[in-house]
Amino acid sequence: MASDAFDPQTDYPLGSRRPELVSTPSGMPLDEVTLDAARAGSLTADDVRATPQTLRHQAAVARAAGRGPLADNLERAAELAAVPDDELLEIYTALRPGRSSVAELDGWAARLDAHGARETAAFVREAAAAYVERGLLRDTAES
Repeated sequence: MASDAFDPQTDYPLGSRRPELVSTPSGMPLDEVTLDAARAGSLTADDVRATPQTLRHQAAVARAAGRGPLADNLERAAELAAVPDDELLEIYTALRPGRSSVAELDGWAARLDAHGARETAAFVREAAAAYVERGLLRDTAES
């Protein structure tokens, strides 16, 4: 068996070189996520999602390959894996120009912080500041 240490330069692709490091959010091992399992109805939507740890491993692989922006995106994805889908959709909508006030965006950033999504919360705060500069906030006088 391979050592427990993860090496982003030699352990990629994870699914074939280190499958023991890949599992579903419910803990199902990668080798059990099969077409036969899907046909049998033994998989749920969560069983085909990446876990935060798998995304962090993928980020380490990208960073080791000199692909910093991709690694940053994968790290943010790892943060967001803990955020419920309905909240993600609400945040996405709130970030559209003209949809939110600064206070509302600050509220979303605080909720992201509470989920442990600190980098993404910082992004929302940065977006709020850019929206102020560019006049892209919802006019709260109309609400």
